[in-house]
Formats: sequence, C-alpha cells, structure tokens
Amino acid sequence: MKKSLLLIPLIIISCKKESKTMETPDTDSVVVSEQTAPVEKTDSAALRMKDSIINNAPKTKEVLRTGVMREVKDGQIIRTIDGKRLPVTLGEEFTRDGQELILKITDFEDPTLKAKISTKEKDFNIRFNQIKLPNGDYDGPFGRDLTYEIKNKGEVWLIIGKSNMASGNTKGNFTVSIE
Repeated sequence: MKKSLLLIPLIIISCKKESKTMETPDTDSVVVSEQTAPVEKTDSAALRMKDSIINNAPKTKEVLRTGVMREVKDGQIIRTIDGKRLPVTLGEEFTRDGQELILKITDFEDPTLKAKISTKEKDFNIRFNQIKLPNGDYDGPFGRDLTYEIKNKGEVWLIIGKSNMASGNTKGNFTVSIE
C-alpha cells in the first residue's frame, strides 16, 4: 500500500513531463518551415562562424559547396576534406594570435602530397608546422611549400600555424592549395 502511494506522485510527474515534450514538435516544425531559404542565403550564412570568417572568395564558396567541413574550437580551425576531391584551394583567415589550422584529408590515396600556403599579407608569419601521416607519425616543421611522400593510404593532417623561429604578423587572410 505504501509503495502504491509513492508511485502516484511519480506517475503524475512523468505525465507532466510528457506534456512538455508534446509542445516541442510544434516549435521544431516552425524551425523546419523557416529553413526553406534559397541556397545562396544558406551558403552565405554558413560562411560566418562564431569567432572566424571564412574568406569569401568565389573559389572558397565553391569548395564549401563541394563538401569541406569546418569547425572552430579553442583557437583551432579544423577543416575536413575528402581526399578524392583533390586538388582544392581553401581560403582562411586567422583573426587572433596563436590560431592554428588543421586540415584533415580523409581517404588520401596518392603517393605524394603537394601543398602551398599563399598570402597577400606583408610579413605574415605562417607555415606548415607538422604533417600527421596515416600511420600516426608526425613530421615537420616545414615552410610554406610542402611536397611529401605518403607511403600508406588513409587520413593525413596538415597543421598550419605561426613559426616560433620567426617574427611577423600572425593575423590575416591566406589560401592553402592541396593536390
């Protein structure tokens, strides 16, 4: 009998919670109906992130449409590229000191990776700091041009940031070309 009395408040509470979740689909349906915007508006909205802005060059927009994922987390910009879509050129911007760009190239199958960093900024302190190979080994540092023989197939990372051995500006726009 006492156990039955304890179950009644639990049943009442659970019924109240169910009614709250029933209100959620109405809110979701409104959001879904608002997302029927033209592709151009969706693309330009996707170009703006919390603390960073992607270079709005036409080539960059084309790359974004072809499946390059982008994430910004704790001063790192992480972009994931399908290795089967190479060659690509990515536009990026460092907006604060100490930022780092990690390009993760999935399903890389070529025997050689070629990459180049280009910038119009004067005195821009940027380079390929490291490469992570499919077997987990790291190598580096490198300069702004990189040609590297890849022995295994798999995921390759290019880590781009400032050179601690040089001085110069660490904020600005740049592009990375990968083949």
